[in-house]
Amino acid sequence: MRFVLMALITLLASPALAQVAMPCDWQARADAIVEPWEDNSASFANGAVRVALLDTIEPAAGAAYLLFLHPPMDEVGGRTCTVVGLDESLGYAAIFFEELKADYNAATGLTFTVPTIIYLPEQNFQNSALLSISVNQSSGDVTVNQALGNE
Repeated sequence: MRFVLMALITLLASPALAQVAMPCDWQARADAIVEPWEDNSASFANGAVRVALLDTIEPAAGAAYLLFLHPPMDEVGGRTCTVVGLDESLGYAAIFFEELKADYNAATGLTFTVPTIIYLPEQNFQNSALLSISVNQSSGDVTVNQALGNE
């Protein structure tokens, strides 16, 4: 019983490590795209999907986000815009865009992986993580998973 109680306390005390894919909002400004743009954005799926690294400057410990422009297209031909961050108001301390990899699987869609660093100053928590982002070009669904590093 003591072990169960300790495990529950540890679980509840752990920092919340959600990750979200959300419709573009304040993070998705053109001036937040990290320069040079040609080094910090890339297109995939014959140009249908574009990914860009964003730096919103604040909060400094979590200013890095990823921007995805992807199908399906709206009625006038515009792509869906999605931002990936740690949560709705906090990005990552770092995203290593130069290590972004993409893989296509007909069953899951286009899946991107990229190493990141999470920093949560309120919880005194810092860790590496590997993000996995799947983009379903038919439905427009973007799914994000995160695996923490072993530090």
